Amino acid sequence: CKFFSLTETPENYTVVLDEDGFKELPPSQHLQVERSTWLPLNVVSSSNTSSSSQVVGVTKIAKSVIAPLAEQHVSVFMLSTYQTDFILVREKDLSVVVHTLAEEFNLYREVEGEFVPVRSQGLSDGLQRNGREVPHSTVHPVLIPKNQFCVMSLDPDTLPGVATTLIDALFYSNSPKEDGSPANDLECIKFFSFSLIDGYVSLVMDTEAQRQFPVDLLFTSSSGELWKMVRIGGQPLGFDECGIVAQISRPLADSDISAYYISTFSFDHALVSLSLCHM
Repeated sequence: CKFFSLTETPENYTVVLDEDGFKELPPSQHLQVERSTWLPLNVVSSSNTSSSSQVVGVTKIAKSVIAPLAEQHVSVFMLSTYQTDFILVREKDLSVVVHTLAEEFNLYREVEGEFVPVRSQGLSDGLQRNGREVPHSTVHPVLIPKNQFCVMSLDPDTLPGVATTLIDALFYSNSPKEDGSPANDLECIKFFSFSLIDGYVSLVMDTEAQRQFPVDLLFTSSSGELWKMVRIGGQPLGFDECGIVAQISRPLADSDISAYYISTFSFDHALVSLSLCHM
């Protein structure tokens, strides 16, 4: 399994994994599976220049990837990690995705470890190339819990040393509430995300959970930045609605505000720098 992500929220656990990993899962009546096959897209910059002032996370690709896909009614599932951002799209939408992004990006598909160019397959012109009507955007309610979060990573070689702590943080510490819904926007909510993708580890947890881990094993940005969460959705969002990520990320991109974005089975979560929340 080269692509694995496990996120705990007050409602449930969301697992994102590749087909090899999925085949290893034992059948279970408790496992709810989204039936579509999804493909992860990853934007790699060809520029060698970098600046600490540049936005990071989903806002970095809001205007070039997220917004154009939303305009073509392509549903996306976002997974930001410490290292990069993954935009998951349904396999059935791939031709629309390629046609939409081909003008701005050189597109490649990984085949047995090699990167093979992907060409647009000549879809008919028009703003709505997948044959769907452009939907009206739904304004979803948001929840801003009071706990603060960290975006971190660790050396995968140290995973055995923190395995017990990791399992405890995910499954035993501060278990999700039975009713599955926070009472109000001031309440701390349980959110813990662990990703192991192509050998890179990414962790998102609140400062309370961080205290359980050895300080010398976790690493984050040099500033040790903390993040506030904006949780999107009053009712489970589902997977068919498009434009939710764009609706959140575009205003942030317009203001050069960095944000991480993690979609789950029920709700979406944007993480914004705590320092900006105080401005």
